[in-house]
Amino acid sequence: MKVVITWFKRDLRIMDHIPLINAINSGYKVITLFVLEPELWKQKELSIRQYNFQLDCLLDLKKQLNSIGGKLLIKTGSVFHVFESLSKTFQIQAIYSHQETWNYWTFQRDIEFKEWTKRKQIPWIESVQNGVIRSLKDRNKWGLNWLKLMKTNLVIAPLSINSVKIKSDDMPKPAQLDVKNDNFNLIQKGGRTEAIKLLSSFTNSRGKYYQIRMSSPLTAMNSCSRLSAHLAFGTISIKEVFQKAESVRVNLNKEDKYWRKSINAFLSRLRWHCHFIQKLEDEPSLEFKPMNRMYEGLRENSNLEFLKLWKKGETGYPMVDACMRCLNMTGWLNFRMRAMLVSFACNNLWIDWKIVAENLGQLFVDYEPGIHYPQVQMQACITGINSVRIYNPIKQGIDHDPNGVFIKKWIPELRETPSEIIHTPWVEKMNTQYKMPIIDELASRKNAARKIYEIRNRKDHGSLTAKILKKHGSIKSKSKGKMLNTSKQLELFL
Repeated sequence: MKVVITWFKRDLRIMDHIPLINAINSGYKVITLFVLEPELWKQKELSIRQYNFQLDCLLDLKKQLNSIGGKLLIKTGSVFHVFESLSKTFQIQAIYSHQETWNYWTFQRDIEFKEWTKRKQIPWIESVQNGVIRSLKDRNKWGLNWLKLMKTNLVIAPLSINSVKIKSDDMPKPAQLDVKNDNFNLIQKGGRTEAIKLLSSFTNSRGKYYQIRMSSPLTAMNSCSRLSAHLAFGTISIKEVFQKAESVRVNLNKEDKYWRKSINAFLSRLRWHCHFIQKLEDEPSLEFKPMNRMYEGLRENSNLEFLKLWKKGETGYPMVDACMRCLNMTGWLNFRMRAMLVSFACNNLWIDWKIVAENLGQLFVDYEPGIHYPQVQMQACITGINSVRIYNPIKQGIDHDPNGVFIKKWIPELRETPSEIIHTPWVEKMNTQYKMPIIDELASRKNAARKIYEIRNRKDHGSLTAKILKKHGSIKSKSKGKMLNTSKQLELFL
């Protein structure tokens, strides 16, 4: 039997899905396939948090395909073994999928899979999904082209499909895959149904004060869209989110200044979301190599005892500890606080950025490598093209949780501590349960800045920075006349 295959990866939906439509329009019967790869889930930065979210997404995708007469085929194993087996049973005329920018493991897998399709003489047609361009030569007009793509018509979900019915494998339990388990109770559900609910509530009401509330962990949990995990697994396309937000912007009353500023800020961050993923697409080694190679080995001999206390939320700095405990329990944290956690770990505790990236990646349900690695490097001050910004966790607490409401929620040891000293409880030594600071914040911050500037002041740093900017820096958008400044701190986890 002649068939075509739609290979679902991190695009778990049937709405705005070009590969699925192309497969249906080919005239052949369609196998709608998802391959659960055990080796992928052994990667150090993945955990049960993303795995369980993905399972929700797959269950929802099954329902979507069933509603149009289709069937999702789920196979467990190596992509090569799965496709090799299918090629022995069916005459595969073409494979359709979206381009994927995820981790280095999937990057290498796709290179090898491309070779397999060539040997088999099977066309593999990949479609652009989010404005990230493969084999990009330079950033000239990148923003303009991204905006143009976002404004193209959505591909409407198909009404029917001539699907091949094949029995799926049983879904393996996390323990069978040796997926890292931290007894986390998933709070945010996956699946397109949930994504649509979140988008609707955000654009109808929750997002009105997005711009002024996204930086505080007190208000961000509700005022941010919470779509980041859904964008990471593709239950909704970024184009669909953009067009919904744009329709809100166009129909706003002129006097509604809060909504206007918030929706403009949100639209801007959708573009930044893809801008950072483009960095990893252009340089996949950013997962384990600093963008600026002069910073290689800067934080060797990391203090693993400090790492353990940072992970548990027991550093003695209330805002750091409250944020880490919140993240441990919920799998989500607003971007400003993520940046603070990275900065404190890398700069104050002087822990290697790769160790920090690995440990945080396991905690984030919305783990998106294209944002994760460039941003960890940015907060660790090793890109060479961004300002050296080392967060003061005491100031961050005063600015974003002035009365210690968030701190007291997540640190029960401090619930009776007066608000006046909640950010520096060690000053009056009123609490014997809460840890004393494990390090001097000011001294460690100055020491980190000194070491970083020693590298930045080297003679050849400037020439290397210029090359990095040419490759990864943003280009002025002729349509808007605005520069995407890569040194700016942005709330990227929507």
